[in-house]
Amino acid sequence: MTTTTFPLGGDLPVNRLGFGAMRLAAGTFDGPPRDPATGIAVLRRAVELGVNHIDTAGFYNRGAVRANELIRRALTPYRDDLVIATKVGPLPGPDGVPSGQAGPGQLRGLVEADLRALGLDRLDLVYLRVGGLTGPGAESIADRFAVLAELREQGLIRHLGVSNVDAAQLAEARAVAPVAAVQNSFESGAGLLATCEAAGIAYVPYFPLGGGLVPLDLERLGRVAARVGATTSQVALGALLAASPSVLAIPGTGSLDHLEENLAAGGLVLGAEDLAELRA
Repeated sequence: MTTTTFPLGGDLPVNRLGFGAMRLAAGTFDGPPRDPATGIAVLRRAVELGVNHIDTAGFYNRGAVRANELIRRALTPYRDDLVIATKVGPLPGPDGVPSGQAGPGQLRGLVEADLRALGLDRLDLVYLRVGGLTGPGAESIADRFAVLAELREQGLIRHLGVSNVDAAQLAEARAVAPVAAVQNSFESGAGLLATCEAAGIAYVPYFPLGGGLVPLDLERLGRVAARVGATTSQVALGALLAASPSVLAIPGTGSLDHLEENLAAGGLVLGAEDLAELRA
């Protein structure tokens, strides 16, 4: 990749290889809770290794283990250059899986809860996460996004983003207030990536090691990994970052070893032959 940072919202320079907090509390939404001490160690090591963009959400929790509280415990007082992004919209069901969706009247409470849990007076980036666990739909998001835009005007939020949206929903949000970032899956990414790149909007694929902009073909990943002396995960992240200077990668893990492996991908240079093979 030719650039290692991106100006999020135009004024927050972030390293393009960040950290996703989803796996701090549990490996999956319905998996057993993880040891909080390990999550705290992973977060501190991530920042030591240069991460200054952490992606989290108030619904990233399992039992008493909550990602936002781990972030506060591990990293406060926060470094001046640390950017924390969160998502609001999904509501956990009785099983802890975020299967419900907040209405406009519930969003302020969710934002305020994230502020308290993270120990912040203002959130750097808040995504409106739309829909459930399926892909983007055609529902209107204007009323909900307008609530976040109002909170931005009140100083509780610095920048706004949208997640799990289609092109029409992104356009609808941009008509309400500036959008700094889009967080989507690979399947809904190709057209939106071009839009984001032209508009200076960050594109942040979720599940970057299992649903990023480069489809994961393990055989091809293995061949390229052997050729460049890297792991398949590192090659997948390198290819993701090479897709566009607007892409931010946020691989998540609850393991120190996996963290070190993922972040080492920031120094991986893939040649034209490598990228052509991966995208064939």
